[in-house]
Amino acid sequence: MSLKVSGTKIVDENDKEIILRGAGLGGWMNMENFISGYPGCEFQIREALSEAIGQEKSEFFFDKFLEYFFMEPDAKFFSSLGLNCIRLPFNYRHFEDDMNPRVLKESGFKHLDRVIDLCASHNIYTILDLHTAPGGQNTDWHSDHGGHIANFWNHKDFQDRVVWLWEKIAEHYKSNKWIAGYNPLNEPTDPAHTRVIQFYSRVHSAIRAVDPDHIIFFDGNTFASDFSHFGDVHKNWDNTAYSIHDYSIFGFPSAPEAYVSSNEQLRRLRRSYEKKRQWMDERGLCVWNGEWGPVYARKQYEGEATDSINEVRYRVLKDQLDIYNKDRLSWSIWLYKDIGFQGMVYLDLETPYMTLFKSFLAKKHRLAIDAWGADDTAVRPVYQPLLDHVLQEIPASYRDLYPAPVWRLSDRITRLARNILISEFMVKEWADHLVGKSLEELDAIAGSFKYEACQKREGLNKILTASAEAAV
Repeated sequence: MSLKVSGTKIVDENDKEIILRGAGLGGWMNMENFISGYPGCEFQIREALSEAIGQEKSEFFFDKFLEYFFMEPDAKFFSSLGLNCIRLPFNYRHFEDDMNPRVLKESGFKHLDRVIDLCASHNIYTILDLHTAPGGQNTDWHSDHGGHIANFWNHKDFQDRVVWLWEKIAEHYKSNKWIAGYNPLNEPTDPAHTRVIQFYSRVHSAIRAVDPDHIIFFDGNTFASDFSHFGDVHKNWDNTAYSIHDYSIFGFPSAPEAYVSSNEQLRRLRRSYEKKRQWMDERGLCVWNGEWGPVYARKQYEGEATDSINEVRYRVLKDQLDIYNKDRLSWSIWLYKDIGFQGMVYLDLETPYMTLFKSFLAKKHRLAIDAWGADDTAVRPVYQPLLDHVLQEIPASYRDLYPAPVWRLSDRITRLARNILISEFMVKEWADHLVGKSLEELDAIAGSFKYEACQKREGLNKILTASAEAAV
């Protein structure tokens, strides 16, 4: 049944409260480096692979990847955990080419329709999330623009194209009651803090002109953390929920201290969460936690410490869920499937993909070229002189460039010098692993992402299931 916002709640057609609990299908129709093991951005590896093995084979490989990443067994398993919603991140490039703007690629609906229908057959709602916009709506790799400037906010035409795209998507899905709603822009970073609000008003009006019924989920500015500049604009937006992304530093390798659920640590968890949702609480608005969750240690990298590290991460997970359940919060954990860092299910190390890229993935890990949850122990001495140079030469008053403080000074330096620069040199190296592979071999490599080829993160899944059951 279709859903709507009623005050602070999401309800069905009978006004019964529905709490959405689920996960993001990250790394699927918007690929990300740490999720599937490539360096840099998706557009870079797609170009490199097409050059390395030819367009036909490259398109075959990526199409099979999209097919195998989420199939009937995935939907069945997901539903068995007591979860009822999947957030579907997608890249605008599936629907439009930069060199042929505003010409809809109907092929973009192929896998999106398939997965939405699969989920509906298992009573799973879906939320459509535009994770990547032309020009890049944020400063990070997952907006797939290859730099650190969010030029989406600097060029109106980029914004016009996204408004156009949402009109097309809303027209396509307006009658689908298993779609919980639309998440028009993932994690915006607008330095002015005003253009994001103006854009939201435009896209809200455009969607409503086509689809008056589906919920619209708006992320806060600065990676879905900041609504402080939104004022009373919500009065112009109907049937709208507001999305925070509630990651905790305690769930990552860079945690400042060992997490033991102390009173002070629990206070910090709750305070960080409450600060993100303060604007909504002051106005009685509906809150959705669109992303959250720890990352996990892997035996091939962390060795004997893996289990003890992950027990700590599960403790963070449980404490966050306790907070959410008390508030009857709808949430979508990040993420469902990957190569072993954060997913509820993850590729077996003996699959063709993981064996083919074993040495390459170890090199990636050692060089810390992914920003997400990186352990930079091996390369910190390489970048420390650059950080020291900036500290010495740039006065403190000029160092806090947006999106500080979310990006610390060290984050900015390593994003540019490590995650952008060094990763560029490794893109072709990734693609060359697939040179000479037949269609059958490429199919088998992509098949590594099938549910049957994956391991389950049992500790995580048991906690999610227990939490969902306890909160009914």
